[in-house]
Amino acid sequence: MRIGEVATTLGVPVHALHHWDALGVVVPDRTGAGHRTYTDEHLVRLRILLSCREVGMSLAEIRLVLHRDEAGRAAVLRQRLDHVREQRRRLDRAQAFLEHVVGCRHDLVSRCPDCAAYASA
Repeated sequence: MRIGEVATTLGVPVHALHHWDALGVVVPDRTGAGHRTYTDEHLVRLRILLSCREVGMSLAEIRLVLHRDEAGRAAVLRQRLDHVREQRRRLDRAQAFLEHVVGCRHDLVSRCPDCAAYASA
């Protein structure tokens, strides 16, 4: 698949694919004329890259994820997993707070002990 097709398929700009290639994150094959060509494997790797970006990973971290033999890979993955768990914990707290506020009987949330407890935690 040519670079323009990949960009359209994934909804990313061509320059992003060039950048990821230049950094060695996802390096496509080259035709005899030097044009980039992407296989199904490259597409899977690019989709993984996009998923990793959604959870806030840097390109350096993503390169470690995609290249199994890189030193420090496991540590980066554990650190990111801890970060995602913490985000989930905060989002769960925010959800509980908002669900409480929807049905809160107090005229001001500052007068509600449950709402105030959320603010102090």
